[in-house]
Amino acid sequence: MTNSMETDKQTVVFSKEIPVRYTVDVFVGGGGPAGTAAAIAAGRAGCSVFLAEGAGCLGGMGTAGLVPLYMPHTDGEHELCGGIGREIMQRMHKAGGGRYHHGDSIDAELLKRTSDELVLDAGVTLSLHTHVVDVHAENGTIRDVILWGKSGLFAVRAQVYLDCTGDGDVCVLAGAEYEKGDETGAMMAGTLCSQWEGIRWDGRDDTPQAAYEPPEMLWQGEAIPQAVEDGVLSVDDRHLPGIWRTGETSGGGNVGHAFGVDNTDEVSVTQALVEQRRRLTEYETYYRRYVPGFENARLVASADTMGIRESRRIVCDYQLCAEDYRRRAVFPDEIGRFNYPVDRHAATAELADHAAFEEEFYHRYTRGESYGLPYRMLLPRGLTNALVAGKCAGTDKSMQASVRVMACCYIMGQAAGTAAALSVQLDCSPRQIPVDRLQQILRANGAYLPDNPANG
Repeated sequence: MTNSMETDKQTVVFSKEIPVRYTVDVFVGGGGPAGTAAAIAAGRAGCSVFLAEGAGCLGGMGTAGLVPLYMPHTDGEHELCGGIGREIMQRMHKAGGGRYHHGDSIDAELLKRTSDELVLDAGVTLSLHTHVVDVHAENGTIRDVILWGKSGLFAVRAQVYLDCTGDGDVCVLAGAEYEKGDETGAMMAGTLCSQWEGIRWDGRDDTPQAAYEPPEMLWQGEAIPQAVEDGVLSVDDRHLPGIWRTGETSGGGNVGHAFGVDNTDEVSVTQALVEQRRRLTEYETYYRRYVPGFENARLVASADTMGIRESRRIVCDYQLCAEDYRRRAVFPDEIGRFNYPVDRHAATAELADHAAFEEEFYHRYTRGESYGLPYRMLLPRGLTNALVAGKCAGTDKSMQASVRVMACCYIMGQAAGTAAALSVQLDCSPRQIPVDRLQQILRANGAYLPDNPANG
């Protein structure tokens, strides 16, 4: 009898003629915050756009991933996430979403519908449960992307291709260079986010900036050493971001770490999802037994998608680096500015004591400070008709830990979509567009781009 689990190094040759089902101006791979903003921006600029998303909804980590809040999108004086990101948040607020933590909590169902409406209103062709499986590229120019849906394999042909997959799938399949992890390949742990009910908040989350200042959340993790000693928690993970308030008795959980997970390896992701679902039941016991106000807390659901903090970083014309953060960098080709700290999570449980990350995490800007996002970090080196936006854009390891959050992904996505449209209109490559014209359009559409960034 043949053991189907054996790896006997066999190969198959696969060849199949597939249809080019869509020919459009702009292809967008990935419908998280970056891809959603990119598709809307390109569609509103008059381009025909095809958006492929592997999950059953748009919104990425805020919906399929159940991340409970956006994280900061202002510097205290300016709305850094202007334009499309701000429009999405404002729509949700008007519909009753985001009433907690200074209006930044996420109603996942509302974000799904809001994203659907804006994408479709922009004239975008949307295809959910649709996966990028290959790219046909010649001499650095992408000719087609190969997609899979339940109807089978098909191709999409475009003038400009936007990689907003989070893992840089489109660029890597096209032959682009990338980096991943540190010099040993180690990456930040992921988290399987969750929804909770039955919480008695007692105002404990009402401290200003409680959602963003770790000291205000550490009370939830104070008993972790005792819980480990008592055998309640099987992993001694001292870094507990916590459960944030999302309703009168509900919360969004960012609890537990999946150490060693690699989002570019389906075996690794499968193992992490199974393990984290098991460990969430441990945290349910932990919260009920040790955390005041959570005596009746109940785990309602875990996310369908693992929250991945670190994955591939596409090598671009410019790699945003830690020094840029330290010097509050200003660039002539800025497409936005941002201010989230270098929020790194440990790669192993042994390093997960929060104190080990205090120095880097607490290196926060003061009110009104930010760093620039250069257009060059969206231009994959070696590819002529592609842009990348979101977590997989051009950064070093440290800065990926800053730009990875949703607000910054909206900023980069809007810029990439606008640049793609300008490239189509001028019939040139994304590298050849006049950056000053791109900046003018972004400003006109609400992006925060001060004339003199050094002075705000």
